[in-house]
Amino acid sequence: MPDNTRQVYFLSNGTAITAETLGHSLLAQFPTLHFKTRTIPFIDSVEKALAVNREIDQEVDGSNELPIVISTMADLELKEIINQSKALVLDPFADFLPRLEEILDTASAHASSSHRTANPSLYESRINAIDFSLIHDDGAKTRNYDETDIILIGVSRTGKTPSCLYLALQFGLKAANYPITEEDMESELLPAPIRPYTDRLYGLTTDANRLCKIRQERRPNSRYSSLEQCRYELRAVEDMYYRHKIRYLSTTTISVEEIAARIVEDTGLHRMEQTS
Repeated sequence: MPDNTRQVYFLSNGTAITAETLGHSLLAQFPTLHFKTRTIPFIDSVEKALAVNREIDQEVDGSNELPIVISTMADLELKEIINQSKALVLDPFADFLPRLEEILDTASAHASSSHRTANPSLYESRINAIDFSLIHDDGAKTRNYDETDIILIGVSRTGKTPSCLYLALQFGLKAANYPITEEDMESELLPAPIRPYTDRLYGLTTDANRLCKIRQERRPNSRYSSLEQCRYELRAVEDMYYRHKIRYLSTTTISVEEIAARIVEDTGLHRMEQTS
Protein backbone atom coordinates (compact mmCIF):
# COMPACT_ATOMS: atom_id res chain seq x y z
CA MET A 1 0.00 0.00 0.00
CA PRO A 2 1.40 3.46 -0.90
CA ASP A 3 2.81 5.51 1.97
CA ASN A 4 0.46 8.40 1.23
CA THR A 5 -2.71 6.33 1.51
CA ARG A 6 -5.44 8.21 3.41
CA GLN A 7 -7.82 6.36 5.72
CA VAL A 8 -11.52 6.97 5.04
CA TYR A 9 -14.43 5.80 7.21
CA PHE A 10 -18.06 5.40 6.10
CA LEU A 11 -20.24 5.48 9.22
CA SER A 12 -23.95 5.14 9.92
CA ASN A 13 -26.61 4.19 12.45
CA GLY A 14 -28.05 2.00 9.69
CA THR A 15 -26.62 0.09 6.73
CA ALA A 16 -24.05 2.78 5.76
CA ILE A 17 -25.06 2.31 2.12
CA THR A 18 -25.76 6.02 1.72
CA ALA A 19 -22.46 7.03 3.34
CA GLU A 20 -20.55 4.49 1.24
CA THR A 21 -22.19 5.49 -2.04
CA LEU A 22 -21.71 9.21 -1.44
CA GLY A 23 -18.18 8.69 -0.15
CA HIS A 24 -17.00 6.68 -3.14
CA SER A 25 -18.48 9.30 -5.48
CA LEU A 26 -16.54 12.03 -3.69
CA LEU A 27 -13.27 10.09 -3.57
CA ALA A 28 -13.53 9.31 -7.29
CA GLN A 29 -12.91 13.01 -7.91
CA PHE A 30 -9.31 12.50 -6.71
CA PRO A 31 -8.01 9.77 -9.06
CA THR A 32 -4.33 10.48 -8.34
CA LEU A 33 -4.68 9.86 -4.60
CA HIS A 34 -4.84 6.59 -2.69
CA PHE A 35 -7.52 5.75 -0.12
CA LYS A 36 -8.07 2.89 2.30
CA THR A 37 -11.76 2.65 3.19
CA ARG A 38 -13.56 1.06 6.11
CA THR A 39 -17.34 0.85 6.38
CA ILE A 40 -18.86 0.60 9.86
CA PRO A 41 -22.67 0.21 9.83
CA PHE A 42 -25.19 -0.06 12.70
CA ILE A 43 -23.46 2.29 15.14
CA ASP A 44 -26.62 2.37 17.24
CA SER A 45 -25.35 2.75 20.81
CA VAL A 46 -23.10 5.08 22.78
CA GLU A 47 -20.69 2.19 23.38
CA LYS A 48 -20.32 1.51 19.66
CA ALA A 49 -19.90 5.19 18.85
CA LEU A 50 -17.19 5.55 21.49
CA ALA A 51 -15.39 2.48 20.14
CA VAL A 52 -15.39 3.96 16.64
CA ASN A 53 -14.19 7.28 18.04
CA ARG A 54 -11.25 5.51 19.68
CA GLU A 55 -10.41 3.62 16.48
CA ILE A 56 -10.33 6.84 14.46
CA ASP A 57 -8.16 8.61 17.03
CA GLN A 58 -5.74 5.67 17.10
CA GLU A 59 -5.47 5.91 13.31
CA VAL A 60 -4.35 9.53 13.67
CA ASP A 61 -1.83 8.64 16.39
CA GLY A 62 -0.39 5.88 14.21
CA SER A 63 -0.11 7.73 10.91
CA ASN A 64 -0.12 11.47 11.67
CA GLU A 65 -2.57 11.80 8.77
CA LEU A 66 -6.03 13.22 9.39
CA PRO A 67 -8.60 10.53 8.48
CA ILE A 68 -11.74 11.39 6.52
CA VAL A 69 -15.14 10.40 7.88
CA ILE A 70 -18.31 10.32 5.74
CA SER A 71 -21.08 10.07 8.33
CA THR A 72 -24.84 9.64 8.00
CA MET A 73 -25.34 9.38 11.77
CA ALA A 74 -28.82 10.75 12.29
CA ASP A 75 -28.95 10.16 16.05
CA LEU A 76 -27.85 13.48 17.57
CA GLU A 77 -26.11 12.00 20.62
CA LEU A 78 -24.14 9.46 18.60
CA LYS A 79 -23.41 12.06 15.93
CA GLU A 80 -21.77 14.30 18.53
CA ILE A 81 -19.48 11.48 19.67
CA ILE A 82 -18.32 10.88 16.08
CA ASN A 83 -17.89 14.62 15.50
CA GLN A 84 -15.40 14.75 18.39
CA SER A 85 -13.06 12.36 16.56
CA LYS A 86 -9.69 13.57 15.31
CA ALA A 87 -10.84 13.55 11.69
CA LEU A 88 -12.39 15.56 8.93
CA VAL A 89 -16.06 14.64 9.46
CA LEU A 90 -18.33 15.24 6.47
CA ASP A 91 -21.98 14.97 7.44
CA PRO A 92 -24.55 15.36 4.64
CA PHE A 93 -27.41 15.16 7.15
CA ALA A 94 -26.05 18.16 9.04
CA ASP A 95 -25.50 20.05 5.81
CA PHE A 96 -28.82 19.33 4.12
CA LEU A 97 -31.47 18.62 6.77
CA PRO A 98 -31.61 22.15 8.27
CA ARG A 99 -32.12 23.65 4.82
CA LEU A 100 -34.83 21.11 4.00
CA GLU A 101 -36.54 21.70 7.35
CA GLU A 102 -36.57 25.42 6.63
CA ILE A 103 -38.05 25.23 3.16
CA LEU A 104 -40.51 22.46 4.11
CA ASP A 105 -41.39 24.19 7.39
CA THR A 106 -41.28 20.78 9.09
CA ALA A 107 -38.87 19.20 11.55
CA SER A 108 -37.10 16.09 10.26
CA ALA A 109 -37.34 12.76 12.07
CA HIS A 110 -33.55 12.50 12.46
CA ALA A 111 -33.84 8.86 11.49
CA SER A 112 -30.96 7.04 9.86
CA SER A 113 -31.27 5.99 6.24
CA SER A 114 -31.56 2.29 7.03
CA HIS A 115 -33.25 1.23 3.75
CA ARG A 116 -36.24 -0.23 5.55
CA THR A 117 -39.15 -1.63 3.54
CA ALA A 118 -41.40 1.35 4.12
CA ASN A 119 -43.27 0.49 0.95
CA PRO A 120 -43.83 -3.31 0.93
CA SER A 121 -45.34 -3.37 -2.57
CA LEU A 122 -42.34 -1.52 -4.00
CA TYR A 123 -39.97 -3.88 -2.20
CA GLU A 124 -41.86 -6.92 -3.50
CA SER A 125 -41.80 -5.58 -7.06
CA ARG A 126 -38.06 -5.05 -6.89
CA ILE A 127 -37.48 -8.57 -5.52
CA ASN A 128 -39.64 -9.98 -8.32
CA ALA A 129 -37.57 -8.08 -10.89
CA ILE A 130 -34.34 -9.51 -9.43
CA ASP A 131 -35.79 -13.03 -9.48
CA PHE A 132 -36.87 -12.53 -13.09
CA SER A 133 -33.39 -11.41 -14.13
CA LEU A 134 -31.75 -14.37 -12.39
CA ILE A 135 -34.11 -16.86 -14.01
CA HIS A 136 -33.63 -15.29 -17.45
CA ASP A 137 -29.86 -14.96 -17.24
CA ASP A 138 -27.70 -15.93 -20.23
CA GLY A 139 -30.62 -17.18 -22.32
CA ALA A 140 -31.43 -19.91 -19.80
CA LYS A 141 -35.17 -19.32 -20.13
CA THR A 142 -36.79 -17.47 -23.02
CA ARG A 143 -40.48 -18.38 -22.88
CA ASN A 144 -41.40 -15.36 -20.77
CA TYR A 145 -39.66 -12.72 -22.86
CA ASP A 146 -43.03 -11.07 -23.45
CA GLU A 147 -42.85 -9.97 -19.78
CA THR A 148 -39.48 -8.27 -20.11
CA ASP A 149 -38.87 -4.55 -19.95
CA ILE A 150 -35.55 -4.99 -21.75
CA ILE A 151 -33.35 -7.77 -23.15
CA LEU A 152 -29.60 -7.16 -23.16
CA ILE A 153 -27.67 -8.97 -25.88
CA GLY A 154 -23.99 -9.32 -26.68
CA VAL A 155 -21.10 -11.74 -26.85
CA SER A 156 -19.83 -13.51 -23.75
CA ARG A 157 -18.30 -11.38 -20.96
CA THR A 158 -19.48 -7.93 -22.02
CA GLY A 159 -21.34 -7.18 -18.78
CA LYS A 160 -24.84 -8.43 -19.54
CA THR A 161 -25.51 -10.23 -16.25
CA PRO A 162 -24.39 -7.53 -13.77
CA SER A 163 -26.16 -4.88 -15.84
CA CYS A 164 -29.41 -6.84 -15.76
CA LEU A 165 -29.20 -7.35 -12.01
CA TYR A 166 -28.47 -3.67 -11.42
CA LEU A 167 -31.41 -2.66 -13.64
CA ALA A 168 -33.61 -4.94 -11.53
CA LEU A 169 -32.25 -3.88 -8.16
CA GLN A 170 -31.98 -0.16 -8.72
CA PHE A 171 -34.71 0.50 -11.29
CA GLY A 172 -37.13 -2.38 -10.67
CA LEU A 173 -36.95 -3.44 -14.32
CA LYS A 174 -37.47 -6.98 -15.57
CA ALA A 175 -34.23 -7.36 -17.52
CA ALA A 176 -33.24 -10.56 -19.32
CA ASN A 177 -30.06 -11.21 -21.23
CA TYR A 178 -29.29 -13.37 -24.24
CA PRO A 179 -25.79 -14.38 -25.40
CA ILE A 180 -24.89 -13.99 -29.08
CA THR A 181 -22.84 -16.99 -30.22
CA GLU A 182 -20.72 -17.67 -33.30
CA GLU A 183 -23.58 -19.69 -34.76
CA ASP A 184 -25.88 -16.68 -34.42
CA MET A 185 -23.33 -14.49 -36.20
CA GLU A 186 -23.37 -16.70 -39.29
CA SER A 187 -27.02 -15.88 -39.97
CA GLU A 188 -28.52 -12.71 -41.40
CA LEU A 189 -31.44 -13.18 -38.99
CA LEU A 190 -31.57 -12.54 -35.28
CA PRO A 191 -31.65 -15.67 -33.08
CA ALA A 192 -35.17 -17.08 -33.02
CA PRO A 193 -35.88 -16.55 -29.27
CA ILE A 194 -35.27 -12.79 -29.47
CA ARG A 195 -36.55 -12.16 -33.00
CA PRO A 196 -40.09 -11.11 -31.92
CA TYR A 197 -38.71 -8.59 -29.40
CA THR A 198 -36.55 -6.23 -31.46
CA ASP A 199 -38.13 -3.22 -29.74
CA ARG A 200 -36.85 -4.50 -26.36
CA LEU A 201 -33.32 -5.43 -27.44
CA TYR A 202 -30.29 -3.45 -26.34
CA GLY A 203 -26.76 -4.43 -27.29
CA LEU A 204 -23.55 -4.32 -25.28
CA THR A 205 -20.05 -4.32 -26.73
CA THR A 206 -16.55 -3.55 -25.50
CA ASP A 207 -12.93 -3.14 -26.55
CA ALA A 208 -11.28 -6.29 -27.92
CA ASN A 209 -8.22 -5.99 -25.69
CA ARG A 210 -10.34 -5.64 -22.58
CA LEU A 211 -12.53 -8.59 -23.61
CA CYS A 212 -9.42 -10.67 -24.25
CA LYS A 213 -8.08 -9.90 -20.77
CA ILE A 214 -11.39 -10.79 -19.09
CA ARG A 215 -11.70 -14.05 -21.01
CA GLN A 216 -8.08 -14.99 -20.30
CA GLU A 217 -8.96 -14.99 -16.59
CA ARG A 218 -11.76 -17.43 -17.28
CA ARG A 219 -10.16 -19.67 -19.93
CA PRO A 220 -6.47 -18.82 -20.30
CA ASN A 221 -4.71 -19.50 -23.62
CA SER A 222 -7.86 -20.77 -25.33
CA ARG A 223 -9.36 -19.91 -28.70
CA TYR A 224 -12.27 -18.36 -26.79
CA SER A 225 -9.95 -15.88 -25.07
CA SER A 226 -7.64 -15.12 -28.00
CA LEU A 227 -7.45 -11.53 -29.20
CA GLU A 228 -8.24 -12.63 -32.75
CA GLN A 229 -11.44 -14.36 -31.63
CA CYS A 230 -12.48 -11.39 -29.49
CA ARG A 231 -12.01 -9.03 -32.44
CA TYR A 232 -14.00 -11.28 -34.74
CA GLU A 233 -16.95 -11.66 -32.36
CA LEU A 234 -17.14 -7.94 -31.56
CA ARG A 235 -17.06 -6.97 -35.25
CA ALA A 236 -19.75 -9.52 -36.05
CA VAL A 237 -22.06 -8.53 -33.20
CA GLU A 238 -21.72 -4.82 -33.95
CA ASP A 239 -22.60 -5.59 -37.58
CA MET A 240 -25.68 -7.39 -36.25
CA TYR A 241 -26.67 -4.35 -34.18
CA TYR A 242 -26.28 -2.09 -37.20
CA ARG A 243 -28.13 -4.43 -39.56
CA HIS A 244 -31.15 -4.75 -37.26
CA LYS A 245 -31.08 -1.15 -35.98
CA ILE A 246 -30.44 -2.23 -32.37
CA ARG A 247 -29.20 0.45 -30.01
CA TYR A 248 -25.99 -0.51 -28.27
CA LEU A 249 -23.41 0.75 -25.81
CA SER A 250 -19.71 0.14 -25.26
CA THR A 251 -19.00 -0.96 -21.70
CA THR A 252 -15.22 -0.58 -22.03
CA THR A 253 -14.58 2.24 -19.60
CA ILE A 254 -17.83 2.61 -17.63
CA SER A 255 -19.17 1.07 -14.44
CA VAL A 256 -22.25 -1.12 -14.19
CA GLU A 257 -24.07 1.79 -12.53
CA GLU A 258 -23.38 4.02 -15.52
CA ILE A 259 -24.24 1.26 -17.99
CA ALA A 260 -27.66 0.88 -16.37
CA ALA A 261 -28.28 4.63 -16.14
CA ARG A 262 -27.36 5.14 -19.79
CA ILE A 263 -29.59 2.28 -20.92
CA VAL A 264 -32.54 3.73 -19.00
CA GLU A 265 -31.90 7.18 -20.43
CA ASP A 266 -31.44 5.87 -23.98
CA THR A 267 -34.55 3.66 -23.98
CA GLY A 268 -36.91 5.94 -22.08
CA LEU A 269 -37.50 3.28 -19.42
CA HIS A 270 -38.15 4.71 -15.98
CA ARG A 271 -37.04 3.92 -12.48
CA MET A 272 -39.77 2.46 -10.30
CA GLU A 273 -41.55 5.36 -8.62
CA GLN A 274 -41.86 5.51 -4.85
CA THR A 275 -44.34 7.73 -3.02
CA SER A 276 -43.48 8.55 0.56
